[in-house]
Amino acid sequence: MEFLNDMALFVEVVKARSFRGAADIIGMPNSTLSRRISALEKTIGLRLLHRTTRRITLTEAGQIYFERCKRIVDEAKLAHEQLGEMLEQPSGVLRASLPVDFAVTYMAPLIAEFARLYPGIVFDFDLTSRRADLVSEPFDVAIRIGEPENSQLIARPLGVLPVYLYASPRYLDRSGEPAEPADLAHHECLGIKKSNTWTLHNEARTTEVSIGSRFKLNSVGMICRLAALDMGIIMMWEKIVADDLASGRLCRVLPQWHGTPVSVYAVTETRLLPAKTQHFIKFLQKHLSKV
Repeated sequence: MEFLNDMALFVEVVKARSFRGAADIIGMPNSTLSRRISALEKTIGLRLLHRTTRRITLTEAGQIYFERCKRIVDEAKLAHEQLGEMLEQPSGVLRASLPVDFAVTYMAPLIAEFARLYPGIVFDFDLTSRRADLVSEPFDVAIRIGEPENSQLIARPLGVLPVYLYASPRYLDRSGEPAEPADLAHHECLGIKKSNTWTLHNEARTTEVSIGSRFKLNSVGMICRLAALDMGIIMMWEKIVADDLASGRLCRVLPQWHGTPVSVYAVTETRLLPAKTQHFIKFLQKHLSKV
């Protein structure tokens, strides 16, 4: 790599027709530049420059070497410029695995905005509740909710989702409104299938309450829908129920209490990401950090 850098320095010296002029352009001490070119000549085994106190001229070998090096350096500069353009307006297919309910209810408007910003990107999304295998499946990125797995994958935090209790006004009129977390034991509490307890926090306390329901569910969307249909109390990320809150179908329960906030991550197999994936992750970080 240093050898290639010295080639670029050699080209700048020839173009400037002096070490001092090239050193000023590059921003490198004149003595360092002269030493690097001498090391390059030693590596090649041929003198490239005739040096005098006033000017430099190319040897025959130097002329041939300059013509070759200049093409290489120009191609490298062009490659950097083209990559810069790709970073500004990335293109290609973005393959992502997304949690289905979160993607449909909250991410959809963000994805639409991102698609308008980057018209060169084509989207291939797999909406699923399962955890895709990024090693064996062709995904560029997976968006995951909850703590990251202990694995070799790279997890980048996107944001933290507040969690609160909600129910419909008609359910509360019919069943009464809980005044303390312990009162939840007497209510229909719609939770994820494997969850038998809820952990609640306020400024001074943390408490764990047992929950029960006639429904055993593994769908966040179904849980929210049943709550809006007056079937019980849910503990949910605020953004998931935003529309139901705005319409009055749901309202906060035990407003002084909240659940444990939930983290959202972008997971990739590698740190070396194409421009399309970098931009997608940065866009989500910008918007989810405001949650």
